[in-house]
Amino acid sequence: MRPTAYPPLRAVIFDLDGTLVDSAPDLAFAANRMLAALGAPARDPALLATFIGKGIPRLVERALAGSLEGEADAALLARALPLYERCYGEESGRRTTLYPGVAEGLEMLVRDRVPLACVTNKAERFTRALLADMGLAHFFAVVVGGDTLARKKPDPLPFRHACERLGVASGETLVVGDSRNDVDGARAAGCPVICVPYGYNAGEPVQALDSDAIVASIAEAARIVIASRTRLSARALT
Repeated sequence: MRPTAYPPLRAVIFDLDGTLVDSAPDLAFAANRMLAALGAPARDPALLATFIGKGIPRLVERALAGSLEGEADAALLARALPLYERCYGEESGRRTTLYPGVAEGLEMLVRDRVPLACVTNKAERFTRALLADMGLAHFFAVVVGGDTLARKKPDPLPFRHACERLGVASGETLVVGDSRNDVDGARAAGCPVICVPYGYNAGEPVQALDSDAIVASIAEAARIVIASRTRLSARALT
């Protein structure tokens, strides 16, 4: 979809990990701390990065199994999960960085009075802490974590909930993400969706997703939103 084909966009929902912030170094470091505490060998951080996206319980299970589709013994998983949460709570934000264009793009949207939400599969307490650590918390009127509601991405519920909280129809709310979780959930919720090419998508190329577009940065996404709103304002004056 070309930018000129977008409907007027009145709000934006952003994914967090792999879209706004590169948090893989902290997530992987915490996973290897957990594995060491359990007496298990460390995993390659690049492999651990492919395990991101389905929330902490699934990340922990994948780290224990060493594969995307792997499963872990229930008793071992029960021991590992609180250990990982403690390690990640200590490591979160230490190595995480903003992707280029994130601060610029969010500031552009806020100046244009576009309401913003963050919808992620990361637990809400970790999400809010990381947004604050990265200086992003003040941008978001709504934050939905993986444990905020009964279901998480790719279920459409988090997106519909965010739209309701923002007071904007789903068809006028753009989702910006990096993975199938974002695209499939946005589509099911009735939201237009675009992707960034640099995030975490379980090894799947972002070009394979059914997104409306791929943008190089959050700043580019912001320009698309603002252009759609400018056209709306122009029509209102005619």
